[in-house]
Amino acid sequence: MHTATAAGPTASRQSTARTAFAGVIGNVLEWFDFAVFGYFSTEIGANFFPTSSAGAQQLKAFLVFALGFAARPIGSLVLGPVGDRIGRRALLTLSIAMMGGATLVIGFLPTYAQVGFLAPVLLVALRMVQGFSLGGEFTGSMVYTTELASQKSRGLVSSSTAAGTTIGFILGSATSALLQHNLDKAQQLSWGWRVPFIVSVLLCVGGWLLRRGLRESEEGEKAAAARPALLPSLIADWRPMVQTFGIVALTNALYYLTFTFAGEYRKSHPVPDQPDFQAINTMMLFVVLVSKPLGGWLSDKMGRRRLMLILTVVMMVVFYFAFRMMAQGSGKDFMLGQLIMGVPLGLALGLQGAMVVEIFPLRTRVTSMSLAYSITLVLGGGIAPFIASWLLDSQHQPLIVVYYYTLIYGVIGLLAMFRMKETNQLALA
Repeated sequence: MHTATAAGPTASRQSTARTAFAGVIGNVLEWFDFAVFGYFSTEIGANFFPTSSAGAQQLKAFLVFALGFAARPIGSLVLGPVGDRIGRRALLTLSIAMMGGATLVIGFLPTYAQVGFLAPVLLVALRMVQGFSLGGEFTGSMVYTTELASQKSRGLVSSSTAAGTTIGFILGSATSALLQHNLDKAQQLSWGWRVPFIVSVLLCVGGWLLRRGLRESEEGEKAAAARPALLPSLIADWRPMVQTFGIVALTNALYYLTFTFAGEYRKSHPVPDQPDFQAINTMMLFVVLVSKPLGGWLSDKMGRRRLMLILTVVMMVVFYFAFRMMAQGSGKDFMLGQLIMGVPLGLALGLQGAMVVEIFPLRTRVTSMSLAYSITLVLGGGIAPFIASWLLDSQHQPLIVVYYYTLIYGVIGLLAMFRMKETNQLALA
């Protein structure tokens, strides 16, 4: 039996179910907090950028949304070494406390009408803190769950982390739909948008208490004992960093366009007899949630590289038609567009956690992977809603231009993965 260290008791005495739940709970909070900002971008834009037009308000709110992703690489460089040099458990406990605190403060933040220019400055600062914490949380939990899983079930167990993000998005979307249904527009604009930011503190406390009792992985103990030099390790990991971009970029760009941008775009471009797009969005996220563990399980059976190549081609082919349905169609068209994208997106997101962990060496796995993943999300998912909003509203470009923009990520992904070896059989230590 491996001897316990200061980082915590040995991981061998921790059940697979508890490991998976630990991956779920933190990401439920982290991504609920992150998602509600996107879902309430219209109200946030009006409260913090009131001198702009309605379209410009939403554009600026999406820009602040993107800035949260921009802080992730910084967070990965600061928090990643916590996971590598102190332990995975310490990282996961710290990150959930940071995200919960920043989100609670956003809920009480004064508006532009109350404190003037200071309001958007504080909003940006807190959004950066959210992104900073995510720089270590999401990838740290992917590393933790993958390291504690058996080789034959890494994809399935690691998909719990991805499932947590979708549950967070579902809760955020459902909260938005519930508030829109029960409050009039004036109430939503005045105080309704604050509710999800404030109540999320309950998730924070619960998640923090759960993670305090986690056991450290053996790989985490080995990394903490080795303590290699950070910069040389990052430089040596350049190849898996580039591969991470190829694996992750397209999926995340399409995810945020489908489940964050599309609903907000339709809300800011109302039509007669407007359907409840937020309720549809919430319902379709359940499709993603079911697809994620299925994707992890399938990748354990048929290989992650092979499955990811297939899914990348599928998403590149169908996105334009699905995006047109979501941006211009009826409520049924919107639902069908999200369904078409939700299945391949869920499958891909479910397998990516284990796939990316498997290509990084142990020495500074959390830091190198977090940095690569964070940069990818800045260039992929984080700026996708902003670029789409800018192209469609400010530049008055047709939908096909947004589609061409996403194809760039797909081509890079195919090139990066084509010459990769299968990752399932790779040792993690």
